[in-house]
Parts: sequence; C-alpha cells; structure tokens
Amino acid sequence: MFRIKKLDIFITKQFGLLFIGTFFICQFVLMMQFLWRYVDELIGKGLSLDIMAQFLWYMGLMLLPQALPLAILLSSLIAFGNMGESSELTAIKAAGISLMQAFRPLIVIVVMITGVSYFFQDVIGPKANLSFYQLFLSMKQKSPELEIPEGVFYDGIAGSNIYVQKKDLTTGMLYGIMIYRQTGSYEDQAIILADSGMIQSTAEKKHLLLNLYSGEWFENMRSQDLGSTASIPYRRETFVTKRILYNFDRGFNLADLNDISGSASAKSLNKIMHDIDSIKEFNDSVGLAYYRESKSYHLRLPNVNKEDSVKVLKEVTSEDVCFDSLYARLKTSKKQEAVRGALSQVQSTMSDMEMKGDYTKSLHRYYRSHQIEAIKKFTLSLTCIIFFFIGAPLGAIIRKGGLGVPVIISVLVFIIYYIIDNTGYRMAREDQWTVPFGMLISSTVLTPVAAFFTYKANKDSVVFNIDLYKTIVMRVLGLRMKRHIYRKEVIIEDPKYALDAEKLKNVNEEIESYSETRKLLRWPNPINVFFHAGDDQQMETINEKLEETIEDLSYTRDKLILTELNNYPIIATHAHTRPFRHKWLNIATGLILPLGIFFYFRMLRFRLRLYKDLRTIRHTSEQIIPRAMELAGQQE
Repeated sequence: MFRIKKLDIFITKQFGLLFIGTFFICQFVLMMQFLWRYVDELIGKGLSLDIMAQFLWYMGLMLLPQALPLAILLSSLIAFGNMGESSELTAIKAAGISLMQAFRPLIVIVVMITGVSYFFQDVIGPKANLSFYQLFLSMKQKSPELEIPEGVFYDGIAGSNIYVQKKDLTTGMLYGIMIYRQTGSYEDQAIILADSGMIQSTAEKKHLLLNLYSGEWFENMRSQDLGSTASIPYRRETFVTKRILYNFDRGFNLADLNDISGSASAKSLNKIMHDIDSIKEFNDSVGLAYYRESKSYHLRLPNVNKEDSVKVLKEVTSEDVCFDSLYARLKTSKKQEAVRGALSQVQSTMSDMEMKGDYTKSLHRYYRSHQIEAIKKFTLSLTCIIFFFIGAPLGAIIRKGGLGVPVIISVLVFIIYYIIDNTGYRMAREDQWTVPFGMLISSTVLTPVAAFFTYKANKDSVVFNIDLYKTIVMRVLGLRMKRHIYRKEVIIEDPKYALDAEKLKNVNEEIESYSETRKLLRWPNPINVFFHAGDDQQMETINEKLEETIEDLSYTRDKLILTELNNYPIIATHAHTRPFRHKWLNIATGLILPLGIFFYFRMLRFRLRLYKDLRTIRHTSEQIIPRAMELAGQQE
C-alpha cells in the first residue's frame, strides 16, 4: 500500500518552494523575451492599462506550457544540488534509501504537472492564443499617439509629412509649419506653408482638424483634366485661415476573428484531428482538379478549335512531319505571329502553373501546421518529465546548490533543447523533414541523455567531478600541482631524522647515476616511444623512496625543513618515456600523425622537465640533509 513518508514530505517541500519561485522567474523571462520582439510595433500607441493587462494575461497563459519544463529543470537541479551540498543525500543513501526512491514523490508531482501542461495546451491554450492574437492584431492596427516633434518631418498621419519649426507646449500652437501632402499620384503633390497652426482631435476621435494661419498652398494640377490649352500648370493659394481634415482613428477596435480562427494554435486536439481529415480531403480534391487541368492543356493555334488541335498535334508528332518543317513553310509575318503566340501561351501556362503551385504549397503547409500543433501538445508536455530526469540527477551528481552552477547548467540544457526543437519545427514546417521526425527529434535526443544521467546518479558516478576532469586536462597539457605541506597541529611521533637523511643521500646518488645513464636531453626514437613498452622502473623506485622520506619529514616542527619540503617537485614517473600506459593507446596515437607529433613533443617537454626536477631534488636534499643530521643529534 502506498504510504506517504516524512522523507517524501521533506523532499516535496524542498522542491515545491523552489518550483514556485523558478516558475515565476521563467514565466517572466519568457514574457519579456516575447514582448521584446514586438515592442517596436506597440510602443507609442497610447494603449490603456486594461488593454495592456489583457495582453500580458493572455501572453502568460500562452507561454505557461513553455515555462513549466524550464522551471522543473531548474528547481529539481537546485533542490537536489542543495541536498547534495549539505550532505542530506549522503544521509538518505546511508539509511538504505536509493536515489530513485527519493525521486518517487517528485515523479508523481511532475506527472501531475505534465497533465496540467497538456490541459492548458488543449483547453485553455487555444482560447488564450485566439484572444492574444486578436488583441495583438488590434494593437498593431491602432493608430499611434499624435506627437509631432520639432525640427524633423513627422509621417505619423497617413498621406502627409509635417514639419514644425517650434511648438508651444502650454497653448499647443505650432509655428513654422510645412506640410508635404500626398494627395494621389506624383503629379498631385501639394506643399502647404503656414506661419502657425493647431491640431485638434474631433469628438469621436476618428479625425484630426488642422487649423492653419497666414500661409500659402501650392498644388500641382497636371493630372487634372484642364485640357490641352491650359496655361496654368499648378494652383497657388494664399490664405489667412485654412482648415484641413485628416482621417485619424485613435480608438481601439478589436480585429475580426475570422482571419485567425482557422489557425491550428487556436484549436484543441479534437478540433485539429477533425479538421485534418477535411483539410486533407480538400487538398486532394484541389490537387486532382489541377492534375486534370494540366492534362487538358492543348495546342492552341489561330482559328483552330480543341478537336482540330488534337489532330494537328498527332500529325506534327508523327515520323513524317516535324515542327521545324512546318515552321519553315510559313511566311516571315506568320513566323513572327507563331512565335509571339507560342511565347504568350508558354508564359501564360507557366504563370498559371506557378500560381497553382504556390496555392498547393500553402494548402500543404496549412495541413502540416495542424499536424505540428497536434504533436506539439504531447511533446511539450512530455518535456516536463524529461527535464526532471535531467535536472534531478544532475543536481545529485554535481552537488552544488544556489543560483550559480545550477542556473548555468539549466541555461545550457535549455539552449540545446531549444536549438534542436526549433530546428526540427522549422524543417517540418518547410517540409524538409517529415512532421513526426521534426517534432519528435528533441524528445528523442534528450530521453537517452536523461536516462544516462539518472543511471550515473543512481550509481554514484563521478562523471561530473570537476576535479577529475581538471586533473586529466592538466596531465594532457603537461601541467602539475605544486606541493603543499603545512605544519601538523598534532604530532605524536617525530620523524626519524638520521634515517631520512641517509635515504636522501641514497636518492641523490641514484639520481646522479640515473642522469649519467639516461641522457634525458637526447631525442628518443619515435618507434620505441609509440610501439615498444617501456616503463622507467628506476625512476619509479627513486620517486617511491623520495615520497616516503617526504611523508616522514612532514611531521617535523622545524620551519626550515617544512619550507624546503615544498620545494620538492611532483614527478611524473612515466610521461617522459611514452604518452600512455596502455600499449594500444600509444600505437593508435603514433598512427595518427597529428596526435603523434603533439604527444611526441609533449614527451620531450616531460624529459626536459624531469631533467630540471632531478637537479632541484638534489639541491633541495642538500639543504635538508645537514639540518636533519643536526636534529638527529638532538634526538640522541
């Protein structure tokens, strides 16, 4: 029987609080990103607060299914990262509870969130999408607020460009007005100059009344029917006052729903599946009709009907008669007429076929959009589960809480998912990939990744141990850590100074003998390096003796010895003989020429470094031996 345990409640609280916080953060980020794309089209429209509130509300409902997976990824990663960092996961595992058992309450919650995501996409999402795009189109179509600047031409009023030299913000008067009015074609342009003026909106807010004072009106009259004897090419009018009425609807009117109600994003799954059959049947009927029309194209000749043209076509395609011979018999005028007629027919047919091709492409794209939206309702919901099994195991592996490393990892995972998903969506929309393949590719790629992370976390893998990778990189690049030896707080037994001094003397003697026989400054044979096994047993023995002596002397209280011990280098005992310990890796590296060259020069660097290290060891030992002998005498 399923029973709720205190551990389940504890983990649920840890996850729940973080999920609520990260959800609102993700929702805000997505809304700002979406709003930023269209800010240029909405700014300066004078929209009221209630309209903006509706716009943000519908946007939030529309983006909620996208915010849920990202919130689950981030909150699960932080929750288990916090528990790992505070050793709570270690305590849970020590109590005999596996990681999958710890995941159990959150799996139930994530499945419920997945259901909520699907409900929003299938029930609330279509209505929110429909209302959002209706409101968005209405906001785009609304006329902007009238704000004529000083010193520049303003084109916010349709059909006119207005220049104002100076404005009086107190009275609303405009001074030094120039209006370039586009009343029709190029010949109908008009220029209006006025000393001052004022713009007012009518009571119904659908027109602008421009009152001008002390000015002139210049208008080109060439396009008007003045007759061929007209002697006045344009009209000039001097006025004291002049009134001009502009159409300028400042009201907010909702767009027609008929233009956007057919969008697949505004339909539920049942509606999409119902419409897909109708769309497919209609597309097939259009394609069949176009096919039959293309088959019915016939040879069109002057004064020849359809039946006769078929006979002519049979005759000219026979073996005895060809088009070239018929064309050669015609007169020059008839040849030109035939060429013009044929060219006209070809161009007309091509134009007709291109138009039909574009129409069929749009029909097929409309059909694919319904398929895409139907699959998207499932894939976006399942992403919640996939992201949980990526975020929670990653948090248990890296064991880092807070908003530092988890946020970075979450952003990287989401960027990878977004790139793959968006690529699949675009390729499916453009009919480059099949719709199921394009829409399922992101889930197909991330599901094995989630399974891999879950398996590694359940097995306490060190796959994301940063120190491990840091060590590997340092070894590949030939870097090394410095020795750090500090004075022990508690020392039970002092070092055996006499014995350690004797060991250091022996090490120096062995180093001297080694340096004479090995010739580290010579270039080794590449064949021996990559294809022959060759561990340096002598150097390994020297290093073991040296490390034993350093370990014993590290328990000293003498500051001079402690300082000199840190001067001993950490020796790589085999890197100067071959790149790797495994024979097959050396052979593979030697066969791949670029890698072989890199590791060969890397080995030369290690040989030079070993040569310098041996000199440093001898010099350091010479500093320690006298002090150790002195301390040995004090022990006696």
